[in-house]
Order: sequence, then C-alpha cells, then structure tokens
Amino acid sequence: MIRKIFSPKPRIAESKYISANLKSHSAFVESSEENVYYLVASVEVGNTTTKCILTATNLNTGRTYLVNKVVKLTRDVRKPKAGEEIFGSTIFGVKLTRQSIAELVRDTIIESCTKANINVSDLDFVVRSTGVVAHFTTPDEIGVFIQALADGCLLAGVPPSKMVPAISKDSLPEKIKKYSLLDKIYFDGAVAGILPPRGSTGAEIVANEMEGELSTAGIKEGAKWTDVDFRNPCISMDFGTTFKGRIVNDDLPYAKTIGNFCGLGGAIADAIVKGFLKKENAATIDIAMKNSYRIGEEAYQLAEEICKYIRVERVHSNCKKFGMIPVNAKAAEEAGIVLIGCDVGTNGDKIQKLEKIGGNIEKESLLFSTIDVTMSKVFRRVVELIVEEGIFSENMAIGVTGRAGITGEKPQLFLKELMELGLYKKPEKNIVFVDDGLARGAAVMARCMNALGNPKNPIGGLRYGKCVLKKRVEYQSARMSF
Repeated sequence: MIRKIFSPKPRIAESKYISANLKSHSAFVESSEENVYYLVASVEVGNTTTKCILTATNLNTGRTYLVNKVVKLTRDVRKPKAGEEIFGSTIFGVKLTRQSIAELVRDTIIESCTKANINVSDLDFVVRSTGVVAHFTTPDEIGVFIQALADGCLLAGVPPSKMVPAISKDSLPEKIKKYSLLDKIYFDGAVAGILPPRGSTGAEIVANEMEGELSTAGIKEGAKWTDVDFRNPCISMDFGTTFKGRIVNDDLPYAKTIGNFCGLGGAIADAIVKGFLKKENAATIDIAMKNSYRIGEEAYQLAEEICKYIRVERVHSNCKKFGMIPVNAKAAEEAGIVLIGCDVGTNGDKIQKLEKIGGNIEKESLLFSTIDVTMSKVFRRVVELIVEEGIFSENMAIGVTGRAGITGEKPQLFLKELMELGLYKKPEKNIVFVDDGLARGAAVMARCMNALGNPKNPIGGLRYGKCVLKKRVEYQSARMSF
C-alpha cells in the first residue's frame, strides 16, 4: 500500500545564489547605489560537518543571497598532537583540541573565500558557532569552543573588529555607514526581534543556545522568499545533528523566548543510515538520495518501531543533560521557559537499536522513506507537546530547517501531520521550510549587531505588522533613563 501525500504544497525557501557576474572581488568592495552588499561568513563546527558559508545581503532590499559554501566532515579534523589538551569530542567520539579546531576553521574559511574569488579581508563580518556540545558538562563550557573558533578566524586573517559589534556608526566602513541605524538604536543582544532565553541568574538554558538563535533568525530571513510571514510569534525547529530552536511570544518591541528545544535531531536519521551502511549492498546510497521514491506502508511500520526508542518530552528541572546536550533545566523552569527535548533512550543509549533497524532495511528507497516518516512523527509529537504545555497560539508561524527536517519528502509529510492536527485553517500559510538556516541567521545577526535593518522589509516585529523601529527607540530610551 502506498500512502499518498496530498496538496497543498509546503512553502520551501531554497538558497538563491548571487549571479555569476557579481561573484567577483570588485562586486563586494566597490558598491553602486543599486547594489550595496554586506558580505558575511558563517563559520560552524558541528558534530557532522564543518562549514564556511558566505552570504551577501543587498542592503537596499534586505534580500540575502548565497555566495559560496564549503562543507567538510568534522570527523576529518586532524588528530590531537602531543601536549594538546583534549577539551571535548563530537557525539560520534571524534576528539577535539583548541588547536585542531582552529586549524580546521582557518582552512575552511580560506577555501571558501578562494572559491568565491574574494579575499578574507573583503569580508564585512564573521559569525562563528558550534553544535558540538555532547561531551561538555555545563552550557558555560561551550565558551572554550567559541574561543577555538575565534582562533581559527584570526589565523585566516579575520581582524577582531569584524567579529564584534561596531562601537558606533562612525566606525563602520563607508559603503555601509548610511544603512546603519546605530545613531538611533544600539545592539542590546536581541537578534531578529527576539530576546535570548536566560535563567534568573543570566545562565544559558542549553549549551548550543547560539545555534538555536541563529537558526531562528535564518528562518525569518529565508521566509522572506516565500508567502509565509515568519515573524513573531513563532516556533523554530532546527533538525541538524542536534535538535534546537525556540518558541517565542508576541511581545513588543522584542519577543520573549517562552520555549526552547534540545537533544537529538539528525542524529536519529544518522543512526538508521549508519546501520544500513554496514551492509555490503549499501554502495548506491548517494544515488538513491538523488532519486524520487514513494512512501509505502512498510516505511510507516518501521517508523513505528523506531519511535518506540525515541522520547519527546518536557525536560524536568533536575535534568543536567538531555539527548546528550548539557542543559540548565532548573534555570529554564525558574524563568518560565518550557524546555522540550528529543532523545533516543536516555542520552542516546538506544542509538544502537536504531542502527539495528537500519541494518535490516534492504532498499535505499525504503531507508529514506522510513527516515522521512520517522522525522515527521517526531515533528508531530513536538507540536503536540507545545499545545499540551499551553504555549501554542494559532497566530504562531512554524519554521523548519536542518537536513533532517527539509530533505526528501519531509516537508510534505510535516505539512500533512500539521493538517491532521487541525491547528490552522490554512496550515500551508503557517509553516515554512528553509535551507541553510544557521548561515542565513549569521547574516541576520551580523546586521543586527551593526543595526543594518531594513524598515521596508523588516525581520523584527509581529506577523503582518509594520517595522517596530520607533518602539525600539522608545524602549531603549526608557532603559537609558534609569
């Protein structure tokens, strides 16, 4: 039996590459009245991949384009040398040192810029982030990793001034100075109109908080290419190797984070694939990824079996780690933030069960359809839990990014699940799927840090609403008066 995927079609925002004639050194250094580009590098070291993605935002239109993307496997990072301190590892057990990460970042940045025919010095800003948090004890320890990323940027030739907010409008380059609003507002930590989640003592709620922040901002930017208004209030879900994202309300001028995600995302799919790859007949897996496939009843049966080992639940206040991710669940509870986690067993101890199921799958098409159905069931349970916790609103848009949320037939299946839940009159107008969410978010964060907003095409504020610049000015003026 084949299960049909019905219309309407999901809204998918795919990267728009900047035209070839603009991919040159002069295009970004020399600007015209029509095209002033803000060139940002997003550098991320994740559990599975290490990336340097270059984006260019046209400051006249607020549209962001992809310039170049270099993706490496994090497992290929060089081994620790004698005398180097191993400060962590990926969820797959790859040992990491500050020096090895710095060199990996350096090489990735230089390669990405070289392929884009630009110099590292041409970059206007560099944002760095990581999802490698599995073998850390507390969220605060992730700071060491961020320092390693900064070391790599410096080795590549990125000056420190291009990794921190500008002090004033006068310190910005001439080509972008007139687009900055730093003479009216200042960067107060809010990105894309959302205040970051913090406990009562200022502690981070989850170790990879910045990834969730960037992904949320990136979905907001990507949605601009669709007819879905993904502004506040909203729900962002990033199904990379780890699961991250936010649930935010409709406060003005900044929304507050009322929910947060943590745990395992794409690692679920990885485990199933890993089991399949152990077989001798798995050599055609890359070809199968490019071919279409139909989802049959067997995929649903396998997904049901897999979901027996997957836990999607609210993280209790005494929990220190959920889905292998260090969390401060007590701080979340004290701040009134609902922390929702996704795990395979307890901190991934049932991963091998998923590998075994994957090892019993015979066809590549069944492998991918099983993964798609499994992730759609995870998505549905997350949404159901948000509703059960009483923090869902029909005004909320839902945004999805990450390979385990946007590839294959997942967008269609996610939309189908949303339709069955009956939460929206027009579900297709309330969910959007965005690729490269984290990299897009880096471009947004860089703009926020230097107040390079576009009032005619705002990212902050409420769905279907106007720019909230005036409210931000009033808000910051009131705070400065104390």
